[in-house]
Amino acid sequence: MNQNQESNRRHPTILEVLILLVLFLAIAFSFTGIFDLSIQLALFIALFLVIMLGLRLGYKYDDLQEALKNGIFNGLEAVLILIAVGALIGTWIAGGIVPSIIYYGLEFIHPSIFLLATVILCAVTSLATGTSWGTAGTAGIAMVGVGEGLGIPLPLVVGAVLSGAYFGDKLSPLSDSTVLTASITKVNIVEHIKSLLYVSIPALVISGTIFTIVGFTYTADNVDLSRVESIMTAIGDTFNISWIMLIPALIVIILLAMKKPAVPTIAFGALLGAVWAWIFQNMDFISALNTAYEGFNLQSGNEFMDELLNRGGITGMVGSVMVIILGLGFGGLLNYIGALQVLVGSFTKLIKNTGRLSISTLITGFLSNVFGCAMYVSLILTPKIMEKNYDRLNVDRKILSRNTEVGGTLTSGMVPWSDNGIFMAAMFGVPVLQYLPFMWLNFAAIILVIIYGYTNKFIWYIEKDPESENGPQEV
Repeated sequence: MNQNQESNRRHPTILEVLILLVLFLAIAFSFTGIFDLSIQLALFIALFLVIMLGLRLGYKYDDLQEALKNGIFNGLEAVLILIAVGALIGTWIAGGIVPSIIYYGLEFIHPSIFLLATVILCAVTSLATGTSWGTAGTAGIAMVGVGEGLGIPLPLVVGAVLSGAYFGDKLSPLSDSTVLTASITKVNIVEHIKSLLYVSIPALVISGTIFTIVGFTYTADNVDLSRVESIMTAIGDTFNISWIMLIPALIVIILLAMKKPAVPTIAFGALLGAVWAWIFQNMDFISALNTAYEGFNLQSGNEFMDELLNRGGITGMVGSVMVIILGLGFGGLLNYIGALQVLVGSFTKLIKNTGRLSISTLITGFLSNVFGCAMYVSLILTPKIMEKNYDRLNVDRKILSRNTEVGGTLTSGMVPWSDNGIFMAAMFGVPVLQYLPFMWLNFAAIILVIIYGYTNKFIWYIEKDPESENGPQEV
């Protein structure tokens, strides 16, 4: 592109950005809430709204198309992981791996400590594997089955699963989002994780305590044990239940802990599931392998078990894949024309202390999820938009990386049309707005970031000065 073409460009005004975003929200909410149309269609239309604005601003169509492709390319790993997880779920159900976890969970986990056990199990799994999606699709699915068998409300169980899954994901050096955030903010990954500990550990304690208190309302006295026994009997009659069924899960966890790439590792786990279905569940190998693509299909006559276990497969992830692809493209276009930068820049002059700095970062991360529709968009845009404010206030970049994770990663599952929101809702069959109130670890982390910002606790500076040591200069 020559200089004359570039000189014809201009940044969008704040009014133009607001009109664009209001139109997007109106389309998204009306399509999903009123007309019962897919969010994918809303995103597809939104792409053309951004392109129209870009043309008005002086950008060439070819350049806008390239920005759309670049946005999608930056998040393709998430698409590949999603496809691999879909295949894994299908074969792990067919192979008796997930049914075995559900069976043993119903047998050994007491109802009163189930929610706390769910948080801990998912936290450990996610910490070891570095993937909240993989944790949700394996341990998470199993714990949802156990919780439903115990009669615990599904949104509450999903909240416990996500609290543990996001905790481990953010502290794992194997997590792609953790590595990405450290890289974008130019922070050593070990320093990034150390900084996150000050938020994640207290948030885990707070959320774990709440889940424990709530869990004590579910005791053996108010749980229908006959229902539990009937579910265990149905699972035992349908599948070969054995500790041997857990070997593929252990292999995948070990490989991920050894820093093996996520996509081939999860795909290998899916293959193991098909082999286990062939050897231990008496399925012919072709049918077992086909569950990786079409998912598991069971007609047992037990409504609960059929509803829980008839899922998985690559085809079951097509809707989520489309949301991620379109969302990444939408976010790439918004970034290219500078829409979010203009929106956030409008309140940059108000950022005069670490409290406002923290809140602004959280808002930027959340808005990037709302309008970028993907966690990766948020993790890339937020540091780019906010880094100058941290440097201006001499705040260490590891605070930027920490706040970016909390504002970007932990809010992604709260947005119904984001990649995380779509994935988790499809995975558990629970709408985002139903499990949202129970994402207690995520809310605790957000509140802690704000408290630290306004009290200057656990905030580090590149150059100390007397004013910064006495706390925020202006509230």
